[in-house]
Amino acid sequence: MDSGLENVIAAETMLSDVKGDMGELIIKGRYVEKLAATMAYEDMAHLLWHSAFEALPTPQELGRRLGQARQEAFEQLADRAPDTTIIQSLRLGWAAEQDDESLETAIHLAAGGFVFTAAAVRLAKGLAPIAPDPSLSSSADFLRMVSGRTPDSKQARALDAYLVTVSDHGLNASTFAARVVSSTRAGLTSAVIGGLSALKGPLHGGAPGPVLDMFDEIGEVENAEVWIDMALARGDRLMGFGHRVYRARDPRADALKNAAGRLPGTAGRLAFAEHIEREVLGKLRLKYPNRPLETNVEFYTAVLLEALEIPREAFTAVFACGLVLGWIAHAREQISEGRIVRPKSIYRGPVPELAEA
Repeated sequence: MDSGLENVIAAETMLSDVKGDMGELIIKGRYVEKLAATMAYEDMAHLLWHSAFEALPTPQELGRRLGQARQEAFEQLADRAPDTTIIQSLRLGWAAEQDDESLETAIHLAAGGFVFTAAAVRLAKGLAPIAPDPSLSSSADFLRMVSGRTPDSKQARALDAYLVTVSDHGLNASTFAARVVSSTRAGLTSAVIGGLSALKGPLHGGAPGPVLDMFDEIGEVENAEVWIDMALARGDRLMGFGHRVYRARDPRADALKNAAGRLPGTAGRLAFAEHIEREVLGKLRLKYPNRPLETNVEFYTAVLLEALEIPREAFTAVFACGLVLGWIAHAREQISEGRIVRPKSIYRGPVPELAEA
């Protein structure tokens, strides 16, 4: 029995291939590094949803429909409770969408994620939500709805790189959850909420905020070596390092490091992060010579999202805004298989007593 299902093949997919030993991620036949450097969110939606839906519109038309759907999602905000957390607001917003398997529902789920998250960020600060601008790209409009300022092209491009990079990653916990729900023919909305629920735990997608907490505790580069030594001596987990699948460097880490490096004003923070990374990797290799622990996607995610002035408490919701593209694609793929996911278990409980003769 494989309790973590590491070696269990649970699906055949045309969507992504995670090559953990080689440190590679291929999405629809393309390396993630190239996708992150060249694709916008709308392009990635088109790539992942191609063949999942009949008569999929062009990326340009898909972008127009996403903009329109953001406007429609904003009209729902009057029904949202202002004192909910960001993730709760996202869940409530998505739960209000129709629950079927249509492209229209997929578009509304993808578009609504940005609106519900941005509105919750502003409400948490005591500010009024900002209406979408459908003429902007999804990434640019999200940053504008969060900050109240129209971002420059480099900022929008950086968020695109992040959303594209995290959009699909094999059968991670949230994607597997979405596929299981979808196998019951529950609808795309239910599948997406199932995926979102898997992000509640700290072991899947919860590390970028704690990475920044670690940076805060270290404070200055001069403190790094002593802080890391003490953390390792206590047996603490160093956030942003190690991965369930990768035994080589997570390719998404460099994709996001490069994206962060193209943002103005990040040189100092990036140099600090690189110093911490070198110190941690060196010490991990000494302490665990037979256990490969490399930088993962969450380390440079933290640097990038911080540079975009997205608050830490919104990181998981923004992660979901990228993942939703993959969740929907996987849900549609699972539906096409036509079988409910129903694995077996081995019973280890007590045996009933024999009936008296």
